[in-house]
This record gives sequence, structure tokens and C-alpha cells, in this order.
Amino acid sequence: YIPKNLPLHSYVLENLSNHSSKPCLINGANGDVYTYADVELTARRVASGLNKIGIQQGDVIMLFLPSSPEFVLAFLGASHRGAIITAANPFSTPAELAKHAKASRAKLLITQACYYEKVKDFARESDVKVMCVDSAPDGCLHFSELTQADENEAPQVDISPDDVVALPYSSGTTGLPKGVMLTHKGL
Repeated sequence: YIPKNLPLHSYVLENLSNHSSKPCLINGANGDVYTYADVELTARRVASGLNKIGIQQGDVIMLFLPSSPEFVLAFLGASHRGAIITAANPFSTPAELAKHAKASRAKLLITQACYYEKVKDFARESDVKVMCVDSAPDGCLHFSELTQADENEAPQVDISPDDVVALPYSSGTTGLPKGVMLTHKGL
């Protein structure tokens, strides 16, 4: 049974009390283990941090990250905040990333420092914030601004099951890629 009335982050962490000390995420790169309690707490901190940097309910955050704990934490934190995640392939060209970010109206781009050069010009011209999960080049925020925020300062957000939580882009086989709005209920 999949409940249709829970926001994505609530559904994912619904049985937290039964599994709080069990592994939820394992970082394949370094072996770090995140328990369900770690993930839930960090997602709330990310939501609070997003609020502090000006991300509002309904704003779009673009992730162009490899599969990583930061991807999951950003996604769940955005869900807590009522924001929308769109994901881009880190190997996209700067023009493809700019087109995707512009079409989705992304307010924040979260990536790794090695991909910063691909988006810095677009971000500067469009007044879009860029955040890196590893080192932060000049002009770039650091992901720790989100993960170290006070989880108790996140504003309460009313999220409808019909609110959009994810905006993946189609492959564009019959034209340009298009955003597909996925709701909390639908995802």
C-alpha cells in the first residue's frame, strides 16, 4: 500500500522509528554510512538551509551530481522545503545545462567543483546561485551551508500531494527535451 497523502520525504522516512539506527545510505566512494536518523535530520537541516539562502516553496533546484548521498540529501531537503528538484547529467555541455536551467527556472544549481566551469557564466548572467558539495570555488556556495543549518529553523510548509516535487526532462527523441511534472502523490 502506498499512501497518497504523504509528501515524498515523509513517505521515504515513514518508518524512521523502526529503523533509525539502520543504514539508509552508503557512500560508495568512501564507505561512509548514513543511518535513517542521520538522513532525516540532515534533510531537515538542508530544508532550513535552503530557506536561509532564499529558496521558497515551488522554487526549482537543479542537481547535476553523480549518484551520491548529497543527491539524496538535497532531494529530500528540497521536498521538506516544498521545492522542486530537476536533475541534469553532469556530462552535459554548458549549453545543454544552461538551456535546462533556464527552461526549468532553476534558482539554485548544486554540483561538484569540477563541473562549476560549465555553469558559472550562465549562473552569473542569470543571477542563479551555484553550490558545490566538495570544494567551493570563488563565487560558489558550499553544501555545508545547508547541512549545518539549524533544523529547528525550517519554516513549516503545507505540502499538497498534488504539489510538484520533481521535474525530470524527457529524452527529446521527438524534439527538444521537455520537463515532466511529477507530484508527491505521483512519485
